Amino acid sequence: MLEKVQNVLNKIRPMLQKDGGDVELICIDNKIVKVKLQGACAGCPMSQMTLKNGIEKILKEQIPEIESVENIG
Repeated sequence: MLEKVQNVLNKIRPMLQKDGGDVELICIDNKIVKVKLQGACAGCPMSQMTLKNGIEKILKEQIPEIESVENIG
């Protein structure tokens, strides 16, 4: 599952990088993906929306076993 998640994040990454941000996969723990938002995303007030309405939504669409995505940064 780690490889699947990394592949999906690699598809999302260009959208984040376009705005000066990025995302790093930290681990997958009991169907919860833990990431660290980086760059402009780390301090952005919209980062929670990006995380839930962007990253989490896309990951859950592509990999239905994923329950949620959390930012540990």
